Amino acid sequence: MRKLGCLGFVAALGIIATLFLLVQSWGGAGPLEKNTTVLVPRGSSLAGAADEFERAGIINSATRFTLLARVLGSDEPIRAGEYRIPAGLSQSDLLKLLQGGRTLQRFVTVPEGFPSVMVHDALMKAPELGGKVAVPAEGSVLPDSYSYERGGTRAEVLARMQRAMDRYLEEAWKRRKPTTVVTSPREAIILASIVEKETSKPSERRTVAAVYSNRLRAGMPLQADPTVIYPVTKGRPLGRRILRSELQTRNGYNTYARAGLPEGPIANPGRESIDAVLDPAQSSALYFVADGTGGHVFADTLEQHNANVAKWYAIRRARGEM
Repeated sequence: MRKLGCLGFVAALGIIATLFLLVQSWGGAGPLEKNTTVLVPRGSSLAGAADEFERAGIINSATRFTLLARVLGSDEPIRAGEYRIPAGLSQSDLLKLLQGGRTLQRFVTVPEGFPSVMVHDALMKAPELGGKVAVPAEGSVLPDSYSYERGGTRAEVLARMQRAMDRYLEEAWKRRKPTTVVTSPREAIILASIVEKETSKPSERRTVAAVYSNRLRAGMPLQADPTVIYPVTKGRPLGRRILRSELQTRNGYNTYARAGLPEGPIANPGRESIDAVLDPAQSSALYFVADGTGGHVFADTLEQHNANVAKWYAIRRARGEM
């Protein structure tokens, strides 16, 4: 009897030790030596995903992982997608990662002032996206970084970009101030696209918007260089100085040859430029020119402006640019 009792005690200790090792292996560091990416296809079962993880060296045994997941983990389903697995991830945390659906996020970034041809370029170059899209309408995309998962489509991402613009413009239009010169959301996007291309300094946007608003009210041509360039390059960099013939060309965009707004946006403006147009600064300025520091100097009269232009030319000559 005493011998049987000893054997039972030893067996119990063995079971306890085995359970301890299993629990420790469940929460302990996994065998993966370096970060890796793995895809869990749609419709995959836990066992099917475990087989893929074993092949990738993320776990030692698919059978053991599946068993421990059922005994020690929750019964939440796993979610399909692409996962970035860090080195040494435990089996316990692996299951939580799969059940939480924390998939690898990729991004397409649209900077403020990007023309639609370059938005199209960015979408078509984005890896792991399917399908093709046409060049979106100018001014229809809200600049931002947009996440996507492997297996998504370019059409889905573009639709999100355009819905974001629709929502922001709708909200911004409701907040417009009586001082704005534009009479419709469409006009707001057109003028905001010019403001976006004329200055990269956030502190200047509302003043630049004021200059163009004042010109529109006075019936003066906007004389915005980016509108001259747009029909030539569709918004891509010109890479040279504007030709005199281009300044004289009559088309729907050349604001030297015609008064009023151009016929359409010349880029996709960001939130700050849209806001600037709908709430311009209190300013009587009608002119501005570069100041040599990346910003601009503003003037109320042509005489003041000509003096500022002379200073700018002197700076350029000193730099060897003229």
